[in-house]
Amino acid sequence: MAQRLHLLLSIILFVNLIRFSNQQDLSFVYNGFNQGQGDLLLDGLAKVQLPGGLLQLTDATAQQKGHAFFNRPFDFGSASPSFWTHFVCALVPKPGADGGHGVAFVLSSSKDLTQADPTQYLGLFNISTNGSPSSQILAIELDTVESAEFDDIDKNHVGIDANNLHSVVSAPASYYSDREGTNKSLTLLSGDPIQVWIDYEDTLLNVTLAPLRNEKPSKPLLSRNINLTSVFPDGKAFVGFSAATGSLISYQYILGWSFSTSRVSLQSLDFSKLPTVPRPKIPKKTSSLLIILLVILGLLVMAILVGVCVYRRKKYAEVKEPWEKPYGPLRYTYKSLYKATGGFRRDGRLGKGGFGEVFKGTMPLVGDIAVKRLSHDAEQGMKQFVAEVVTMGSLQHKNLVPLLGYCRRKGELLLVSKYMEGGSVDQYLFQDDKPPLSWSQRLAILRDIASALCYLHTGASQVVLHRDIKASNVMLNGNLQAFLGDFGMARFDDRGANLSATAAVGTIGYMALELTSSGTSTRTDVYAFGAFMLEVTCGRRPFDPEMPVEKRHLVKWVVECWKRGSLVHAIDRKLGGKFIPGEVEMVLKLGLLCTSIVPDSRPSMEQVVQYINRHQMLPDLSPDTPGIGVSTPVLMGVPFLAISSTSGISPASPPSVSSSPANNSMFISHTIMYGDGR
Repeated sequence: MAQRLHLLLSIILFVNLIRFSNQQDLSFVYNGFNQGQGDLLLDGLAKVQLPGGLLQLTDATAQQKGHAFFNRPFDFGSASPSFWTHFVCALVPKPGADGGHGVAFVLSSSKDLTQADPTQYLGLFNISTNGSPSSQILAIELDTVESAEFDDIDKNHVGIDANNLHSVVSAPASYYSDREGTNKSLTLLSGDPIQVWIDYEDTLLNVTLAPLRNEKPSKPLLSRNINLTSVFPDGKAFVGFSAATGSLISYQYILGWSFSTSRVSLQSLDFSKLPTVPRPKIPKKTSSLLIILLVILGLLVMAILVGVCVYRRKKYAEVKEPWEKPYGPLRYTYKSLYKATGGFRRDGRLGKGGFGEVFKGTMPLVGDIAVKRLSHDAEQGMKQFVAEVVTMGSLQHKNLVPLLGYCRRKGELLLVSKYMEGGSVDQYLFQDDKPPLSWSQRLAILRDIASALCYLHTGASQVVLHRDIKASNVMLNGNLQAFLGDFGMARFDDRGANLSATAAVGTIGYMALELTSSGTSTRTDVYAFGAFMLEVTCGRRPFDPEMPVEKRHLVKWVVECWKRGSLVHAIDRKLGGKFIPGEVEMVLKLGLLCTSIVPDSRPSMEQVVQYINRHQMLPDLSPDTPGIGVSTPVLMGVPFLAISSTSGISPASPPSVSSSPANNSMFISHTIMYGDGR
């Protein structure tokens, strides 16, 4: 009986020993995962690629995670736990991009980590579970992204995480070379297979890395005391892998895995049976449709380029003829003028006349310029006109606006002159945004223009008839020195020739009566200068249709003031009494003498210069002197007439009239204007 009882107890003890051994010992090996998949629990992006058996945890999908757990737990009960594992992994970045976020070997109390977040949380935690003891997770991370919030040391490190992604210890990825006796760095995202050994015994956790086919180094990369029972109070944990992607993505693989709770039971991996790591390639999608689209795109680009070239050629097209060759140095390209004026911007426009606009520009080596665009549709007379303009550009006098050159396009002539920053005299006389001119300044202006006009009549190689002297064509520099400009209507006449053969052109109020019968001469320029003298002195236009009838003609009104015994009463009230009466009377009388209706009674410009500079006394004049104070007939004052440019005009064929807006140009006008004289 005692023997039977002893035998029964022995059997019971043996069965319990077997049961205890089965609970504690867990050992398996995967040389590729094409067999034994029933013991693996996969979720997320995790899958086994067949037929090679490569365990893929993530692919090129952003913001995703993947898990792979062995289906049976590591149950260490109350005994002192220990385990040994060896696996081969590969982290392959997407071509042309940095990879992320990494892979981790995991011990977890639960196989379900679907509530964890991807990206920097590696599929292990989320914002609420990270750092919580209830998570019951121990992970060895191979991290390829530096997360500042978890105090990562770099973007290529290995760390030990206990319930928290703030690693208890971490180090840059490397392995110890026993042959060289030093650590050598490893690049986790190289795409090459990497061996990882994780040994846990007597609370000491060692992590060791090495390239594929290297022997296990004698020194681990990381070594840390970890109390496994404090992390897993229930005494069991599931083992496996977790990986995640964020905006940074990579393919993360496990090639083989061996695990055992007994050192002697740990099986070696057979490298010859491990699957190969695929290298992602940039897809090359070449199809007939793509080729057709590329051909169409190429043709479209070529068409656009040709169109741009044609447009630019037309945009900067010019008219050039053989007879212009001698004027080459004075000819500007349209492209240079276009760029100088910023494309003839509206905000750069200085003024507008009946036949063109004036724009300010800036050119290298020249400085500020004024460019007038003249409409010139008729080719007849263009050769003579250009020749005269170019010749006038050679005129040298200190009170002439320098004409720098020209450019010719179809239907358009562009004349270039020096820019006068002071503007025109009429702006100071009739616009409130300019300060009024003092008497001394006005007298200096008259003397400057008298000198310039005298040069045109007597000092040049040929007599130059300006034919459009008026306040808007007298320019001022910054020092208010006066310059005579606008030679768009000027013409040459040989000395001693019949000077009356040119056409009747000009601006109403400045035009002498004989223009309708005998044409232009130096005497008609003198008449216009006389009207200009009265305009500058009186601050009124030579003819103003908006004034009362008795004041409409400035010449007539000045004579009426003289007849009433107060010639200086006609002076501009803006002077405020600050003038020299003798000088004012001299200028007004000289202006009346120059505007005499009898051409032979008018002085020459040489005499005008003598009179206005007080080098010679004026002849005796009175309001009753024949020809003095007789205004131009109403014929010349009919509103909005344009005088023909043909010669041989007879009294029976009066000029026709047309309107023109105010001419604020810097130098060139091609208009016969009415009213404001501008």
